[in-house]
Amino acid sequence: MKFSLNQFLLAVSFALDFVEMDIAGKRTNHGKRVAYITLRIAKKMGFNDEDLHDIVSLAILHDNGICEATNDVVLDNINDEEHLMKHCITGENNATNYPFLKKRKNIIRYHHEKYNGLGFYKLKGYEIPLMSQIICFADFMENGFILDKMCDENKRKIEKFVKAQSGKLFKPEICEAFLEITRNTSFRLDLGDNFINSALKKYTPEFTVELSLTDIVKITDVFSKIIDSKSKFTRKHSKGIAAKAAIMADYYNYDVDKKTRLVIAADLHDLGKLAVPNSILDKPDKLTDDEFDIVKGHTYYTRAALSKIDGFEDITEWASNHHEKLNGYGYPYGKKASELDFNSRLMGCIDIYQALTEERPYRKPLPHDKVINIMREMADEGFIDRNIVADIDSVFKFQVPESSLQNN
Repeated sequence: MKFSLNQFLLAVSFALDFVEMDIAGKRTNHGKRVAYITLRIAKKMGFNDEDLHDIVSLAILHDNGICEATNDVVLDNINDEEHLMKHCITGENNATNYPFLKKRKNIIRYHHEKYNGLGFYKLKGYEIPLMSQIICFADFMENGFILDKMCDENKRKIEKFVKAQSGKLFKPEICEAFLEITRNTSFRLDLGDNFINSALKKYTPEFTVELSLTDIVKITDVFSKIIDSKSKFTRKHSKGIAAKAAIMADYYNYDVDKKTRLVIAADLHDLGKLAVPNSILDKPDKLTDDEFDIVKGHTYYTRAALSKIDGFEDITEWASNHHEKLNGYGYPYGKKASELDFNSRLMGCIDIYQALTEERPYRKPLPHDKVINIMREMADEGFIDRNIVADIDSVFKFQVPESSLQNN
C-alpha cells in the first residue's frame, strides 16, 4: 500500500510527546520542536530532501527509548548519565526497522555527544555523525531555553550562549546556521504550540513509499514495544494481543491482508496510553473516579493519532474501539452494537482476555477458566459478544499461560 511516512511520523510524535512530558518533565511538543529546529538547521546547511526527511524522522524518534530505559531506574534519577546513555542505545535499537530513505546508523545512539568530546562515548568533532550533532544541538537548546519566547533580553541571552559554545559544545557551522535562521521572526512563532504542527508539516519534504503490510508490521512492532514499556506491568500487553489476534484471524480463516491489518491494530491499540501518567498506570490501589476518567481518554488519543494516516481507516476503528461495549456503556464514545463491527468486538474481547491473564499492581494473573467465566458474565450483561467469548475459550483453553512461560 502507499504509506505516507510524514503522516505516520506526526501520529507517532503526537504520542511520544506525552511520554516525554510524563516521564522526563519536558514541555508540550518537545519532540516536534526538536525536529523543527533540526530541520531548519539542516536545510540551511544544504541537506537534500531525502536527508532532510530522514533527519526529521530521527529527531522525532530521538527519545523513543525513554520508556524502556526508565523502567530500570528510580524516577528521581531520570537524567543521570547511566539512564541517558541507556535510552540512546535502546532508541537506536528500536529504530532499526524504521523505513528511513537511506541507511542510517548510530544517529540516535550518539545524539548526546558534544563537539568537544563531552559525551557518553567521548567522541569528538568529525567522529560524531553530523545528523547526531544537529539533533544534539536542537535538543540541548529546546531543553535549555524557551525558544518560542526568543525576543528582547531572552534572544540576546540565547545568541550569547550559542556564540560562546561554537567550537566547544557544538560544531561552528551548526551554530552559524541557527543564528542565521533565528533572525526571522517566523522561526520563533513557528515553535509555538499553536503552530508547530503546521510548521513541521510545511517544511518537511513529503515522501510516500510503497510498503507491504508485512513491512508496516515491522514498524508497528517497534512502537508496540515502546507502548508496552510505558509501564512495567504492561511489558507484554500489546504483543500478547497481537499474537492472539493473529491466532484468532487464522481461526476465522482471514486472508493475509485482513489478518495483518488486525495485527497492526493490535500493535497500536494502546498508543494513546502513552498519554496516561505512570502514577496512574502503576498505582497499586483502586483508581479514583478522576484517575479512571484520565485512563478512559487513552482510546480517544489512539484514534486522534491513527486517524492522521491515510489507509489506516479500518485499523483505526479496530484499535480505538477496544473499550466500547455492545450495550453503549463503553468509552470514549459510548458506541452500541450496531456501531461496532466484528473486528472491533474481537479486539475488545482479546484485550479483556489478555489483561485479565496478566499481572497488575493490584492482582496476580488469572487462569483461563476464571477469565472465561468473567467474560461470560460480561456477555450475559450485554457488554461483549458471547460468540467471540466462546471462540476464545475454544482456541486458548489448552494453551500454556504466558505468565507461566515468563516465570521459567
